[in-house]
Amino acid sequence: MKKSTLINSDLSYLVATLGHTDEITICDAGLPIPDHVRRIDLALTHGVPSFAQTVKTMLDESQIEGVVIAEEFAQVSPEHHAVLIDQLKTEEARCGKTIAINYVSHEEFKQRTNESRAVIRTGECTPYANVIFQAGVTF
Repeated sequence: MKKSTLINSDLSYLVATLGHTDEITICDAGLPIPDHVRRIDLALTHGVPSFAQTVKTMLDESQIEGVVIAEEFAQVSPEHHAVLIDQLKTEEARCGKTIAINYVSHEEFKQRTNESRAVIRTGECTPYANVIFQAGVTF
């Protein structure tokens, strides 16, 4: 049996097959997901699992070098945005690497999800609680 934190088989496979600069999106329950992009739907009910829980688990399991966030997230949901930034700073300290943070409009963000290897849908019901992870390398 798998020993690390992540036990979801779809997410484990996704992480194991990511290449450098591949992108994955972690989103709230309402973000439109393009038909051609793989959907990994974790949502059970409002708030379960939360955006923050899902981000933490994915940070524990994968190396990222950058993120893309909608500008509106910081403006409309500042508390949740602060939690995400805190998680990214904690990850930087843990791995000793800088994580680039890029802000785009929400419309640009939705367009960018077209290039994601997968979109992970959470049960989060906080506006703009979405992030795109850009895969890094561990060396």
